[in-house]
Amino acid sequence: MSKNFILTALAVLVVLSFTFFWYWREAIFSKEILRVEILSKDSAKIGEEIEYTVKYKNNGNFALENPKLIFELPENSLTEDSKTRFEQNLKDIYPGDENLIKFKGRLLGKEGDLKTAKAWLSYRPHNLSARYESQTTFTTKIDQVPVTLKYDLPSKIERGKEISYSINYFSNVDYPLENLSIKIEPLQGFNFQSADPISLDNSEWKLAILNKGQGGRIKIKGVISTDLGGNLNFSAKMGMWQDGVFIVVKEANQEIQTIQPLLFISQLINGVPNFVASPGQTLNYEIFLRNIGSTPFDNLFVISRIEGQALDLATLKSPDGQVKPNDNLIVFDSRQITDLQHIAPQQESKVTFSVKLKDNLDISGDQKNSLIIKNKVDASGISQEFDTKISSKLELAQKGYYSDFDGIKNEGTVPPQVGKTTTYTINWQIKNFLNDVKNVKVKAVLPQNVGLSDNIAPESQAPNFSFDSQSKEIVWLAGDLARESKISLSFQVALTPSLSQKGISAGLIGKATVFSEDQFTGSTIQSTAQAVTTNLPDDQANSGGGIVQ
Repeated sequence: MSKNFILTALAVLVVLSFTFFWYWREAIFSKEILRVEILSKDSAKIGEEIEYTVKYKNNGNFALENPKLIFELPENSLTEDSKTRFEQNLKDIYPGDENLIKFKGRLLGKEGDLKTAKAWLSYRPHNLSARYESQTTFTTKIDQVPVTLKYDLPSKIERGKEISYSINYFSNVDYPLENLSIKIEPLQGFNFQSADPISLDNSEWKLAILNKGQGGRIKIKGVISTDLGGNLNFSAKMGMWQDGVFIVVKEANQEIQTIQPLLFISQLINGVPNFVASPGQTLNYEIFLRNIGSTPFDNLFVISRIEGQALDLATLKSPDGQVKPNDNLIVFDSRQITDLQHIAPQQESKVTFSVKLKDNLDISGDQKNSLIIKNKVDASGISQEFDTKISSKLELAQKGYYSDFDGIKNEGTVPPQVGKTTTYTINWQIKNFLNDVKNVKVKAVLPQNVGLSDNIAPESQAPNFSFDSQSKEIVWLAGDLARESKISLSFQVALTPSLSQKGISAGLIGKATVFSEDQFTGSTIQSTAQAVTTNLPDDQANSGGGIVQ
């Protein structure tokens, strides 16, 4: 062999050896040299702040250079700055080095959910060109969700019957829950009617921030329309919106059975089915129990529970029931009431009681609920609730003055004289107490020898004031009145007494009546004020007397 060939072969051998050495060094490096693990709690409550500790150690003989840690909290976690992925450059890790890095977050999800945190630590071993990565995970189970989400529903319901049910919620989480909503699944066989509070789409209710110890209720009304014997599955979810994703934290499900109505319960108040009550009125209740089934009802036990701030429970009476005013109850027992001992198919029985409403109502809290009388009747497990609305109370005062009043000056003789004209001021004042009313108007008729002058105060009401000279009827269109508000009007009349009125007091205006439409009840309400004569009991400054001379 030539010398050149030998030199070339030796050079190739050196290169191959050097290359093999580097590949050998790269190959023998194990990822296990850097041990990475996450330490934390195996289980946690929803919203509980938990700490993750990323622990790493270099178990090898090489320095690990340019290490970079990436840590990712479990999906849908909460942090103070909303950041859930963290990247951190570390110092070189020398043989035997061990260190800890901590992260905090709060977990969201429902009970039983598994939430996994992840960590990646990449590095380059000393004198090696390749970067390596060690990774690990840690899973925490959400074992407690201290949030209540419950249906308040009966186990059975009659087809075609309106039902009212509630979804109750409460939080015992040590962290304020934000961006909360409650969603209900569409339910075939249930015709949604209304909800309190109102939902724009009848399926989702957005909640305010829910702190520990706070809760609420959603009330829903509807009618059951499913076939008899079928089951309805009510389903609701509470969750939090995060980055457009609805994260469920609690679910509620309840199944009810629809049955054939067997006992039809109805009610009359003062002989009217849909009665609208007024303050101070006595309500005479008649509760009718009709058997619409095919078998008789025997030994019925009926309870009527009446509720409302307007009730004067001291006046609660029943000729045949046991009255318990402290509990708002009237109990009708078949042992005392013969008609309840046996109700044959298609037959009907009746029980009665009465209660008076307070004359003056002190409305507090929810005005709407304060002006509703509820009567819940329960008979043999069948319940029916009746609502009776209370109309507003309108008060009309009609007064007469000879003295200057409301800027109107009067003239003429006092006491009045036959054949001579004396003017007087009539004042109307309307007070509205309970509900908003609209289209308020007052009517009254003037006597034959009384005319209307053109003085009206305030002048702004003149366009709303009219007088029919044929019928002598005055009409004042006062407009709309909010609850707990009042409005007044004054106008001038002129009296010319006739000979037949000599020696008596003369009438200035007949009875006045105010009419309006109650915005809450939809009913028409009215009130009457007494006629005014020349006696003028409200004019303390008038000492001339009212007897015609």
